[in-house]
Amino acid sequence: AAERHAASHDPLTGLPNRRAFFRLAAALLTDPAGQPLVAVVLDLDNFKQVNDRYGHAAGDQVLVSVAQRLAAFAGNNLVARLGGDEFAGLLASPTADRRWIEHATRRLCEALAAPIPLGTRSIQVTASVGLAPVHCPTQLADALCRADAAMYEAKTLDTARPTRQLVAER
Repeated sequence: AAERHAASHDPLTGLPNRRAFFRLAAALLTDPAGQPLVAVVLDLDNFKQVNDRYGHAAGDQVLVSVAQRLAAFAGNNLVARLGGDEFAGLLASPTADRRWIEHATRRLCEALAAPIPLGTRSIQVTASVGLAPVHCPTQLADALCRADAAMYEAKTLDTARPTRQLVAER
């Protein structure tokens, strides 16, 4: 059991890893009683600067904090660390319409915006977030690509908001 867990979970954050994310997502998407789902992709902005300025132990603590906040936000929904400073999720929603997605994005951004304690100091990191509805079980890859594109578009926005987000069209 310990070996299976180690093979399917990120050792730093405890979240499912990329392989487990796709396996678990496939199961969620084939559930006939399932609700509409929304793919989420989140990437920390300028994370290398955290490691360079405060050290890798601090960077690890930031990743753990972000993972905890994302998991708390998602509740019983699927979230994973895909690698590095990139996270993904699959959120059940009552409608998966644009209004629900925008509201969920604002709530996630608020959860991520709080300062992260690092010993005697705290830092605030920013993240770019992209969301896209998953229209059918066979479109997970497409939804993740649209969420990823929205996340990268949000990353290019010049804004003072602590977390940037964009909702994928379609």
